[in-house]
Amino acid sequence: MDAYPVVRALARPLVLGMFRTRVEGIEHLPADGPVILAGNHPSTLDQFFPPLLTRRRVTFLAKSEYFTRPGLLGHVMRLLLEGIGMVPLDRGGATAAEAALRRGREVLADGGLLGIYPEGTRSPDGRLHRGKTGVARLALATGVPVVPVAVIGSHALYPTGARLPRPGRVVVRFGAPLDFSGQAASAEDGAVLRSVTDRVMAELQRLSGAEYVDRYAADVKAELGGRAA
Repeated sequence: MDAYPVVRALARPLVLGMFRTRVEGIEHLPADGPVILAGNHPSTLDQFFPPLLTRRRVTFLAKSEYFTRPGLLGHVMRLLLEGIGMVPLDRGGATAAEAALRRGREVLADGGLLGIYPEGTRSPDGRLHRGKTGVARLALATGVPVVPVAVIGSHALYPTGARLPRPGRVVVRFGAPLDFSGQAASAEDGAVLRSVTDRVMAELQRLSGAEYVDRYAADVKAELGGRAA
């Protein structure tokens, strides 16, 4: 049995009600066909909103640690993540990045909606950080449009280190699709990959209004001594 529609139907009123969610620009999301959904990541909450707000199934590549937390809360989290289409991904090892790209290409080849966080990890401070080029590699290799989506307000409600989220207002804002298909021939050009990634991050900054930091979130997190995202 496919648990996705059941979990989505049960979780939608709870999550959207608790966070009084307002969605803007969802008309920018194509009704069908492969799409890369590129989001900011200020909180663990972020990954729940696109699957619950869109009519389409969203596949997010989530770190495997989210699926292995101990205790009852960990068990509930795992069932919820699996139920809304999250796919565990081991980010350790030299081949982890290529494994993520390969899995992403599979989702897109099937005409799916792939969710990705260009920052590569959760923001340690709520700001928007320098994007990694995986989103550009996927976009240029597949010719698939990139739809930026910004979640606003989630960091204040569930910051890094908090045990439980608190109720409040969250805004989810979708931007117009970005088409990079004309640059497919430059899919291995480092300068082009960086330019495409920066364009995606600029759109996320515009949509979210967050302060942009031209440093990788993982480096900032290491300096702050925060937990891994």
